[in-house]
Amino acid sequence: MKLYGLIGYPLSHSFSKGFFAEKFEKEHIAGCRYDNYAIPDIQEFAGLWQQQPDLQGLNVTIPYKEAVIPFLDELSDAVKQIGAVNCIHFKNGVKTGYNTDVTGFGNSLKPLLQPHHQKALVLGTGGAAKAVMYALQQMEIAFKVVSRQASATTIGYNSLDQFIMEEYTIIINTTPLGMYPKTDACPEIPYQYISSRHLLYDLVYNPAETLFLKKGAEQGAATKNGHEMLILQAEASWEIWNK
Repeated sequence: MKLYGLIGYPLSHSFSKGFFAEKFEKEHIAGCRYDNYAIPDIQEFAGLWQQQPDLQGLNVTIPYKEAVIPFLDELSDAVKQIGAVNCIHFKNGVKTGYNTDVTGFGNSLKPLLQPHHQKALVLGTGGAAKAVMYALQQMEIAFKVVSRQASATTIGYNSLDQFIMEEYTIIINTTPLGMYPKTDACPEIPYQYISSRHLLYDLVYNPAETLFLKKGAEQGAATKNGHEMLILQAEASWEIWNK
């Protein structure tokens, strides 16, 4: 039995297990299983491979996309630049880290882009944000990173004025704000300056319409949740595990 799985904590919001169970059934893929491994401490990762010797690969979610890197043997070129992992391939005793969030995000965003979508605000600074920034660089879309505390590389939410909001017509939420069950939360941006020229993208997929997306839609913006991104990154992970 070939085992695959997801590490993170908690995993009540997990998409991957259901996706792969359905994929195995629909595509008649035998001898494979995908499990959730909710580990409250990243130190438990080291023993996971000994406990599950049939593991072929893992996906990585919050809060371990960055913390897992020291436990790996090799990193893809993209991971070396991004500093975040969401896919691990175990082969011949070597654990290699990849980032398929880049593929998933980029390929789901591209069809939505209009000529005036030249600049983006990236809300959040975690592992997912780093993959988003890497993808935006590949697409030659300029961006600013927005954080709760301003720094040399970020601006604070309180700096978002009408001028910035009108200039940056793509807004991407990479934070877990609004994720089930805390669906009444959303990033604190000045939604009144959003218009039909804006595209709001939320990496959260549960609920399908977060408060962030709802507020954007009410202002006439185009919106997209993270469901398609998850499907695309999962398929990219499967390709890595079976290459």
